[in-house]
Formats: sequence, C-alpha cells, structure tokens
Amino acid sequence: MPLSEHEQRLLDQIEQALYAEDPKWANTVRISDPRSHYKRRLIKASIGFALGVVIMMVGVVVSGSALIPLGVGGFVVMLAACLWGLSSWKRMNGFGESPPAAPGGTAAPGGKQQPRRGNRGTFMERMEERWRRRHDER
Repeated sequence: MPLSEHEQRLLDQIEQALYAEDPKWANTVRISDPRSHYKRRLIKASIGFALGVVIMMVGVVVSGSALIPLGVGGFVVMLAACLWGLSSWKRMNGFGESPPAAPGGTAAPGGKQQPRRGNRGTFMERMEERWRRRHDER
C-alpha cells in the first residue's frame, strides 16, 4: 500500500533530520547492500581470531600453570570469532538460504512446496524433455 502525500512528506522530513543529526550513521544505515555489513563483520571476526591466537600463544608459551586458563580463553575467543566469521561469510555469499518457491514447484508430502531448480527444472523433467526432443527429431 503506497504512502499518502502527507505521510511521504513526514517520512522525508524525518530522513532529512536524521541526515542532519548524524550523517555517518545515516549513510551506514542507508547502504542497501547487506553484503557490506557482512564484510565488516567478517573483518571484525578476523581481528578477533588473530587476537585469540595471540592470547592462546601467551597462555601456552609463558611458563606457569596460572596462565593455562588464559590459553583456553584464547582458544574460546578463536572459536567464537571463527563461528561468527563463517556465519557472516555464508550470509554474504548466500549459502544456507532456502530459495523462494517457484510458481511451478511440486507439492511435497506435508503441504510444503518444493521449489524448482532454476529454469531447467528437476532432473527427471530435463530427461523427459530430452526424450521428447529425440522422439520429435525422428
């Protein structure tokens, strides 16, 4: 449903006030490509991973049993940064997302609709199409 003229003017005024108040934040929010946000998260995760390596090495290399928990903590920081970075990388590249259901999808048991695989269809549909083309050529 489109906005009325009054609502559109109010929205424009709010947007201009936001730009005037904090232009850096407004520019960051205005970016329409979510991959830029995931790139930032990936860079932060890489820095966190490197920091975890340093903390772990300090805990392992420096003698004394009191610093062993520091090494374990460094490993936990590495693991958390790695998981955060991998989730950002997967979202940035579109892995793990379910594709939207196509209008010509097939119904699966349970009422869910399975999407078609691109424009080419499923394996069986492609084989049937090949068979038809061969039969038509004869």
